[in-house]
Amino acid sequence: MHDEGATARPKGPPVFLDRDGVICELRPDPISGELEGPIHVSDTMLVAGAAAALVRLRAAGATLVGVTNQPSAAKGIITLEEQEEIQAHVIELLHVEGVVLDRWELCPHHPVAILAALRVDCHCRKPRPGMLINAATELDLDLSSSYMIGDSDTDIEAGLAVGATTVILGAVDGHKRRHPERADAQRADLAAAVEFVLGHARDRNGPASH
Repeated sequence: MHDEGATARPKGPPVFLDRDGVICELRPDPISGELEGPIHVSDTMLVAGAAAALVRLRAAGATLVGVTNQPSAAKGIITLEEQEEIQAHVIELLHVEGVVLDRWELCPHHPVAILAALRVDCHCRKPRPGMLINAATELDLDLSSSYMIGDSDTDIEAGLAVGATTVILGAVDGHKRRHPERADAQRADLAAAVEFVLGHARDRNGPASH
C-alpha cells in the first residue's frame, strides 16, 4: 500500500526491513526454545521505539518494505490462517502508531516443511533475495541505493545479494547472528539503524539531496 502523501514527501531511499526482532518482539520457539517470531496474536507486540523510528524514515521520504521469512505454518507449529492473522495484527499495530509500509513480502515456505504445500526450495526465502527483487520490481525501486535492516545473517546475505547497504541489529551473537561483521553497520536497535541510514543516505547523495 502506498502512502497518499508520497508526492509531498522528500525522496528518500528504499529501506527493506525484517519483521521479527526488528519491528516485532521475539518469542521463544516452542520446539527449539530459540527466540523467533510470535506464534500467537496475543503475544505479538512491537519493539519499543520501532514505530517512531519508522515514522522518521517515512518523514524522510523512504520507501518502506517488510521482507520476512514466516515458516511456522510450514513447520506445523501454527496454521496458515493463524500466521496470516498475526501478520494482519502487526499491520494494525503499526497503523495505530501512524505507520503504513509501502509493501510487505512474506515467505511461508521451508525446504523441509511438514506441510507439503509449503515444502518448497524457493527463491524468496532469505538468504535468497527474491522478496527484495520482487518488491523492487513492483515498486520500481533502485536496489543500488537501498538499505536492508535485519537481526540475522540471512537478512544481511539477502541485502548483500542485491547490492543494498546492510545494517544488523543487536549485540548478542547466536544461532541467527554468527557473522555480524559481514554487515556494513551494526546497531543496537531500529532507532539507531535509522540514524545510520539517514546519515549514510545524506552523505552519499550530497548536500543538495534530502
